[in-house]
Amino acid sequence: MAFLYPELPQYAHLDKNDVEKLYNLLLSYAGELKFLLEARDVLVDSTPASKVLTVVTVASIGRPANGDVVFAASAGKYRGYVSGTGWVDFH
Repeated sequence: MAFLYPELPQYAHLDKNDVEKLYNLLLSYAGELKFLLEARDVLVDSTPASKVLTVVTVASIGRPANGDVVFAASAGKYRGYVSGTGWVDFH
């Protein structure tokens, strides 16, 4: 199994060569972490928080999911779907 985040090596005594290797390892690790965080930010920022559909009637939505929100044009109201309750008008 490959790990996403590498383990840092253990050093009992650091000489100049070890310090340089450790510094380069930290630079590499920081660069990879920055890349992964930026990629995640782009994914999160491009995902809409919610989607409101406009329908004539809520009956046109075959299988609503809990939390769905629509604007029912025929009633002129926003409605939300609650599992076990059905469509509820927002006031």
